[in-house]
Amino acid sequence: MKPASEFFTAEEQQKIIAAVKAAEEKTSGEIVPMVVDSSYDYPRAELIGAGSLALAIGLMASWMFGGDSIWVFLPTFVLCYLLLQQLIRRFPDLKRKLIHPDELTTEVKEKAMVSFLELGLHETRDRTGILILISLFEHRVQVLADSGINEQVPEQTWDEIVAMIVAGIKSNDAGTAVCRAVERCGELLASHLPVKNDDSDELPNLILE
Repeated sequence: MKPASEFFTAEEQQKIIAAVKAAEEKTSGEIVPMVVDSSYDYPRAELIGAGSLALAIGLMASWMFGGDSIWVFLPTFVLCYLLLQQLIRRFPDLKRKLIHPDELTTEVKEKAMVSFLELGLHETRDRTGILILISLFEHRVQVLADSGINEQVPEQTWDEIVAMIVAGIKSNDAGTAVCRAVERCGELLASHLPVKNDDSDELPNLILE
């Protein structure tokens, strides 16, 4: 899995930034695409996964080689736990299988809300910030809009944006997909929230972290 900092090429980054600027010339909305490695660390997945497997291996080793001796079980369990924990940590696909899909979705939604506040998207003059969050580990895309936009645009509208980006990622053309999603956001907002004469670019045009 590519880290967020390398998810887009330098050329793709410039195209996305240009797309954001072009979209914001048509509307008072502020659009912020953001890519993160993960929305959460999920330590429980490592604990339960490594612990369960290490327990099984330790008990089997104790039964086969130690006559149910705890002195065989304990070092085997500890060694296997440490090795398996590192294995799960290094292979995201394996770790993801140990986490319930609903938990992944919940953590991405929470990350979007926290980032929305930390980046100050809720502090734009007319409450017109939009966050497009791509969380790589979870394979999730979340769109979060401020109240000034949600009062004008139906919430289900953002499902179209999410589907557009997900399709682009699956076809290995995420950069183009994000540009199109940004353009679509601009089109949706232009009719409801047209640009004002004194509008300024209040937020970053792309965030990779």
